[in-house]
Amino acid sequence: MKTPRRSKKINWFILGLIGLALLAVGAYFWVTNLMDSAQSYRSPLANTPPTPGQALGAPVTRRVVVVLIDALRYDTSTNIAVMPFLNELRAQSASATMHSQPPSFSAPAWTTILTGAWPDINDSQLFNPPDEFSARAFTQDGLFAAAQRAGLNTAVSGYSWFEGMLANSGVDAGFYTPGEDNAADIKVVNAALPWLTGDYQLMLIHLDQVDYAGHHEGGPRGPNWNAAATRTDNMLSEIVAQLDLSQDTVLVISDHGQIDRGGHGGPEPVTLVEPFVLAGAGVVPGSYGDVNMVDIAPTLAALLGTNIPASNQGHVLTNMLTLTSEQDVAIQNALKAQQSQLFSAYTAAIGSTASVGDGEIVSATQTAMNQARLARLGSERIWRNVLAAFLAILPGYLLFLRKDKKLLWLMAGALLYVLLFNLRYAVIDGRTYSLASIEGATWLITYSATTAAVAVILGWLVPMFGLRAFKAGPRKAAETALGYIWFTIYLLALPILLSFAINGFSVTWTLPEFYTLFIGLLSLIQSLIVAAVGLVLVGLAAGIAWLAGRRV
Repeated sequence: MKTPRRSKKINWFILGLIGLALLAVGAYFWVTNLMDSAQSYRSPLANTPPTPGQALGAPVTRRVVVVLIDALRYDTSTNIAVMPFLNELRAQSASATMHSQPPSFSAPAWTTILTGAWPDINDSQLFNPPDEFSARAFTQDGLFAAAQRAGLNTAVSGYSWFEGMLANSGVDAGFYTPGEDNAADIKVVNAALPWLTGDYQLMLIHLDQVDYAGHHEGGPRGPNWNAAATRTDNMLSEIVAQLDLSQDTVLVISDHGQIDRGGHGGPEPVTLVEPFVLAGAGVVPGSYGDVNMVDIAPTLAALLGTNIPASNQGHVLTNMLTLTSEQDVAIQNALKAQQSQLFSAYTAAIGSTASVGDGEIVSATQTAMNQARLARLGSERIWRNVLAAFLAILPGYLLFLRKDKKLLWLMAGALLYVLLFNLRYAVIDGRTYSLASIEGATWLITYSATTAAVAVILGWLVPMFGLRAFKAGPRKAAETALGYIWFTIYLLALPILLSFAINGFSVTWTLPEFYTLFIGLLSLIQSLIVAAVGLVLVGLAAGIAWLAGRRV
């Protein structure tokens, strides 16, 4: 009679080690895929942009000059001591508080300004190009292309990215510089001054030194920021002095703000509020409350008499303009046609739809587009939410069932890790949980790796000494270290799972929710480091315990 075989006991220790190695590899590929997908994001309309409509007709002004002061915060723009000329101009202008959407980088903001479309569909690069040669031309209709079709002459003077971004937009004259400081702005203004009295109907002048001061000279709270803003204010005065505001129109705006420590790119409110000052021919002066960045392109199109950019999501600010009843009717008819075509193109591109309700055409259409977007997102999130909730709850439930007091030491070490990492990140270094505090992909990985490595080692000491694991033998010491590492990874997995539930594995057809995406990405990088360092700590724990045993 055969003796029944005993079932082999699962070696959880070996599985735990293998799991750490696989997790480190998986986290690496997830991090790189997530970063690459965000960098290469394309609008759902990239290959099927809406067709531009007819020009609106006669212009309301002789020329429009847009002065784009990079990174100028709204609070700085209203400081009379810092920018006296801008505030003098504001007093005779149509002024407003402008609002934008993340990511608060220059490239997507410039594209929003020129197309009237938010970054989700305007086909801009989500992050600023890595160098002056990597700017990508956007595929959606914009102000400069509309001006070219209307037979208007155009000119741009500013940072070198504009040359690449407007490569398909028919700019007639251009001066582009890789410089960002005061010396570069002087060259930009000197190049633009002759155009102001020439035969150009649409001009863009980009001044960059305020942004430079924020990034490289101490941030908005440092004295160099206000000094740069004052120099820019003097340049603005020089520009406006060349114009006849009874015939010409000037618009002064910013593309984003900066956080107090310097930097932008995230969804912090201070980075998404900008000045809007429109003065001159065709403008009704006054204070107009709040406007959106997408309102710029259709409003300037109305001033110039061009078509409304075909992917526009904004309103024509007709209450700011001196329009005849015939012009107002033409604008409303053009908006109806443009919004209808945009809605059809967008819903076809994403494979979802909704009903456009009654009311003002732009608001009704944009609400319906958002409903179509949310309907597709909702269907995609169902299975992700179920999976994320299962993976988040199950380990915690199993740990609860064990009711092992030793687990408290593992949890204490894991919590100490989380505390130490965030103590350095948010308190000591004063960084925000967004792209605004990041100095580049390589910096993010290096910073996270060094901080996580130190924090995980310090956290490791808590269970190792609290449970006297070094005196329990090599195997027990290694198991204690392994348990601590997995407990830490479990805590890091919670924000990762939240981001996965909301945003998915990568950026695909629509923009993510940026707060959860960033925290998920930061936790993914930490998980990679914790898993890799954890393998070393498991071996180190066994080695120390072995040495301790030999001394007894």
